[in-house]
Amino acid sequence: MSTTFKKICRLAGNAIVDYNMIEDGDRILIGISGGKDSMILLKVLKHLSHAAPVHFTLSAATFDPGFPGFSTDGTASFCEESGVPHHVINLNIPKLLEEKGLTDKPCMLCSRLRRGSLYSLAEKLNCNKIALGQHLDDIEISFLMSICRGSGLSTMGPNVPAEEHALRVIRPLAYTPEALIVQMASEMKLPKRGECIYREQLENSGDRAYFRSILEKISEKIPDLRSNLLRSLSNVQEEYLLDRRFIHAADKENPNETD
Repeated sequence: MSTTFKKICRLAGNAIVDYNMIEDGDRILIGISGGKDSMILLKVLKHLSHAAPVHFTLSAATFDPGFPGFSTDGTASFCEESGVPHHVINLNIPKLLEEKGLTDKPCMLCSRLRRGSLYSLAEKLNCNKIALGQHLDDIEISFLMSICRGSGLSTMGPNVPAEEHALRVIRPLAYTPEALIVQMASEMKLPKRGECIYREQLENSGDRAYFRSILEKISEKIPDLRSNLLRSLSNVQEEYLLDRRFIHAADKENPNETD
């Protein structure tokens, strides 16, 4: 086991314990895109399934969007070699985007269809949790996007309920910076899977790519930015925000106090 993999496993284990992500008897469906994040997540969870003090089982699912050149074969073999059952969810995303006139804004429909299909498969397989491969950088970028777009102080939670489903979504790589993921990927031989046909468009004009560049720019001034953001996200000081619900709650708790 490489030093890098040990670091990632340690960080994942800490996050899992801190946010009570995995319990005895859990049946977990891992969303495997075929990219480095989800592939490494699978390896980490497989390792922890042998090392953890609780028993849990793993399955994996890959979403095939129907893009030219996209293949799930390598991903399926990777899962098989790791000893994790693999399932493929097929959808013709190009056709659906064309029909709905959303070729200029593909992500919203695609993400909604992927999410719904993944939830449905999890329930069919009798899984109670879905594990996704978002890492620390993803969580912090989502936070920046949320506050700058006026969507509230929120981000991708490490252990949250699935929308309209009796499932929970967990993100075991919540403490793992992308740099470690990239380093680990360079040590592994990951199979090819093809790319989203909108990748170039998203990298040039997508929100996530833009806010990622902002994160990198701030990091030049504040080298410890990622760990600082993690501490801040883990230390919400309600009384110093502008949400009036917390002011009213404080008034009720201390009715006799005056300024």
